[in-house]
Amino acid sequence: MKKIITTQAAPSAVGPYSQAVEVNGTLFISGQIPLDPSTGKIISGGIAEQTEQVLRNVGAILEAAGYTYEDVVKSTCFLKDISDFKAMNEVYSRFYPSNPPARSAFAVKDIPLGALIEIETIAMK
Repeated sequence: MKKIITTQAAPSAVGPYSQAVEVNGTLFISGQIPLDPSTGKIISGGIAEQTEQVLRNVGAILEAAGYTYEDVVKSTCFLKDISDFKAMNEVYSRFYPSNPPARSAFAVKDIPLGALIEIETIAMK
């Protein structure tokens, strides 16, 4: 059965999609961009700050659904500039210090609202 997950601790959806959907013990988190949930605006700063905010948003959704970062099995990272890969990795590794999930990362032409990074996440129990 499909369960829609929402939390005010993460940014509201900026389109016709859910923050996350859980089906049979698998949580699919929509791509998160570095929006401050209290203002709905992109945070200031570079790739490190934006990656940190994205992963905090992911964490808020994980928590709302009863999951943790340990439950994450796959991440997809979309970068505005692939030269930000190393700096993104430094922040990302703090959220997944051991047994990190499978992951892909690549550059894309544009990310909504001018963000430098977007991350979508899959977690399983």
